[in-house]
Amino acid sequence: MELAISNSKEKLSVSEAVFGREFSEDLVHQVVVAYRNAGRAGTKAQKTRAEVNGTTKKSKKQKGGGARHGALTAPIFVGGGVTFAAKPRSFEQKVNRKQYRAAIAAILSELNRQGRLKIVDAFDVSESKTKGLLAKLKELELGRRPLIVTEEASEHLYLSARNLPYVQVRDVQGLDPVSLVGADSVLVTTDAVKKIEEWLA
Repeated sequence: MELAISNSKEKLSVSEAVFGREFSEDLVHQVVVAYRNAGRAGTKAQKTRAEVNGTTKKSKKQKGGGARHGALTAPIFVGGGVTFAAKPRSFEQKVNRKQYRAAIAAILSELNRQGRLKIVDAFDVSESKTKGLLAKLKELELGRRPLIVTEEASEHLYLSARNLPYVQVRDVQGLDPVSLVGADSVLVTTDAVKKIEEWLA
């Protein structure tokens, strides 16, 4: 299959398996959730009634004092333990390499079908100026949340996009499913397309 190159009459020949794959919502959802869970710290910790630092002495006399209860470390009291206390744990989900690559290809294919994938010969800025990058993005009409994918993101490009909260810059090695799914449009250079094909083939 062929993809049109913006501001050019030429077309780029690409793999049908990478940019023409059928979309699988279940697979993409599984990979996106697994990717986000892998970034969770999982360090939340609470104390059970056995771990709370406090006396276990009976708080009041057995009769004539209303409710009969022992230690104030019980969960029903303020400052007591937590009934089902959270403990540090890993949220990691296993996703094999074949699934991950298939999900990336499915997302790229769906972006292409929706007209949200734009190919350019090259994309860079000559200096680390946010104003210059904004002018280039406006010309290409990429929407509010663009993702720029280059073979190797230059320092000028990275620094220019750093102050723009909705603009993301990735090289091919740093491409991930969450950034692809969250972008309004994805701008990819021809060199990056070739490298993505090598990676996903």
